[in-house]
Amino acid sequence: MPTVHTRELSATPNLTMLFGKAVLTGFTRHGSSLPSTVYSRDLVVDPGHLAAYNKVCGFRLTDELPVTYPHILGFPLQVKLMTDGDFPFPLVGSVHLANRITQHRPVRAEEALSLKVHVDNLRDHAKGKQFDMVTEVTVDGEVVWDSVSTYLRRGGGTGGSSEKEIVVRQPRAVWRVPEDIGRRYAEVSGDRNPIHTHALTAKLFGFPRAIAHGMWTKARCMAAFEGRLPDAYTVDVRFKLPVLLPAKVGFVATQQHGWQFELFDARRGKPHLSGVIS
Repeated sequence: MPTVHTRELSATPNLTMLFGKAVLTGFTRHGSSLPSTVYSRDLVVDPGHLAAYNKVCGFRLTDELPVTYPHILGFPLQVKLMTDGDFPFPLVGSVHLANRITQHRPVRAEEALSLKVHVDNLRDHAKGKQFDMVTEVTVDGEVVWDSVSTYLRRGGGTGGSSEKEIVVRQPRAVWRVPEDIGRRYAEVSGDRNPIHTHALTAKLFGFPRAIAHGMWTKARCMAAFEGRLPDAYTVDVRFKLPVLLPAKVGFVATQQHGWQFELFDARRGKPHLSGVIS
């Protein structure tokens, strides 16, 4: 079993520098194992930043963190781990397949948080390799929030069906997603991947237009549940076809032993996201 190396950071990593490093080193990465590094960081939430995030994602202003907010606190630690020299896959081109968040109790905005991030569970996928970025938030030693983000690195997969399910749905709500939502979410999340910010740069990576961040679509869906969820729950989503900006999307949710919800193209029914709250 590999030795775990915990590295405590005194400041949030500079994402601009890390993304630059990712571009420069992406073509030199190779390997067959994940690093054992754990990055940790202590912090207190900036109220102004929290308010900006809430506005972009559709949450109300309260004294509690939205369930998706700690993800962006841990995101710089994830990027640092994925741009370290011993990480086997390039950051650019990695696909966010899924995200599972468990809120063990509400987290208040004024609490002192301790974050830890590590990578785990390298395994085969029909289109390549997948792995999990694990983030944990504690307060005074108590785990209050954790998440698992599953990423795919394409290439050398086992093959399999790539068919996309298209179902005619009746939305409970229709949302217009503006063309600039990628840039606005990039400002609050730090995720300035060019596929999200401008149509011209998105075309360089094979997209006809800029696409919305997957974690923005999850956050926007969770904003629709405000006031209807218990203090502790798990929300698990699968990201499907990207949201091409601007867009008109349909949202539907059904309650049975928890909640099931979907986000889809309001005109064509193509699926963007499916989720379960339990």
